[in-house]
Amino acid sequence: MTARPANVHQATLLRLLRDLGPQSRVALGDRVELSRSKLAVEIDRLLETGLVVQDGLAASRGGRRSHNVRIAPSLRFLGVDIGATSVDAAVTNAELEVLGHLSEPLDVREGPVAVFERVLALAAKLREAGVAEHFDGAGIGVPGPVRFPEGVPVAPPIMPGWDGFPVREALSQELGCPVLVDNDVNLMALGEQQAGVARSVRDFLWVKVGTGIGCGIVVGGEVHRGVTGSAGDIGHIQVDPDGPPCACGNIGCLEAHFGGNALVRDATALAEGGRSAELAGRLEATGRLTAEDVSAAAGAGDAAALELIRRGGSRTGQVIAGLVSFFNPGLVVIGGGLTGLGHTLLASIRTQVYRQSLPLATGNLPIVLGELGQVAGVVGATRLISDHIFSPA
Repeated sequence: MTARPANVHQATLLRLLRDLGPQSRVALGDRVELSRSKLAVEIDRLLETGLVVQDGLAASRGGRRSHNVRIAPSLRFLGVDIGATSVDAAVTNAELEVLGHLSEPLDVREGPVAVFERVLALAAKLREAGVAEHFDGAGIGVPGPVRFPEGVPVAPPIMPGWDGFPVREALSQELGCPVLVDNDVNLMALGEQQAGVARSVRDFLWVKVGTGIGCGIVVGGEVHRGVTGSAGDIGHIQVDPDGPPCACGNIGCLEAHFGGNALVRDATALAEGGRSAELAGRLEATGRLTAEDVSAAAGAGDAAALELIRRGGSRTGQVIAGLVSFFNPGLVVIGGGLTGLGHTLLASIRTQVYRQSLPLATGNLPIVLGELGQVAGVVGATRLISDHIFSPA
């Protein structure tokens, strides 16, 4: 079992070393409100536990040179991002640098037992690749609401068979380490906060536009999950009372208009109806369309594909505009599989948000694409579990 910090001072030091890399004792003293003697005691105790190690002499700042310390380079965290149609697994060191990353297609509707067999197989492959002999902790993301304290999915609309399944307990037993489970969008937000475009922002929204549509809400640097774990489930906000039926059982939800399945549905209708020669050609060649086909058709100047993206972006922007007026964030980040639709999608979202939200909320509001792409979720997962490991036991 990995050692844990004994108090809040040690926890603060570990998180600083995680986020900043090796530091001298003097540099750490500049960042924490501890006397020199108390700081020395806490660092020495962390050295005794093996959570930190000596890392040579620091650069001179006058007088006797200080020693650098760094977080133990042997620590390994596993991050798993289970999506509706794929799974990503990655191993990081304690500074959350990705050492190995695997991804493969997966249908979350196969149920938890089949999905976890795939997750454990990926974890075994990462160990076999030599990037980890063991895991000191694992973070798991799933595409639905999660009751966070127990690590249990709650009535997830696109995950039949997962309701109430003890994900955290089951995987902790299999992996032999502490496990935390959260909604995948919350973890993507944490990933961007850790290593992406939201590094210096404490209040922001991270909007995933993929098979599903969701929103990670970060307030004061912390993820807001809500009382039952369903905060940010914006894909099921109604945008059209006369719209198509949604997988959640309601009518006209945002996700039913512009989730990945909805995009493919509408693109196929355009192709079969003779309204897009580009999409029709792709449908004939492969037998089915994907979001990548819509993106390629739009890139080729296909008017129908471009309009499909603009209309979906406008619907998404409609919902984000309400969130911006309500929450007043400092940044909105757009991520997820459909960001491959590119700047046509981003421009449409921006236009709608800036048009509908109050100028006071949008005057200095950047709306940008995420930086981390496919690894946002796994980086966020390792950030989540490292926050837990680097907290007092």
